[in-house]
Amino acid sequence: MEIREAFAQNLRALRRAKGLSQEELAHQAGIDRTYISALERNVYNASIDVVDRLAEVLGVDIAELLRRPPANPQRLKSS
Repeated sequence: MEIREAFAQNLRALRRAKGLSQEELAHQAGIDRTYISALERNVYNASIDVVDRLAEVLGVDIAELLRRPPANPQRLKSS
């Protein structure tokens, strides 16, 4: 999974977990709502400054927004 895709998924999940709309998150972070939408759809790259502001509003460490999900372990087939 690419880092942008992981960021997009984490951003959406963390925003929803906090009960924030895209508009409210954007307002608190000082960015445009359409930009939040584009980030969640993996359309744009976020600058490190934007990632930092989003993490602050969401109340998480910046690493939480950039963390890739764990790889799925391959299942061994039984003979």
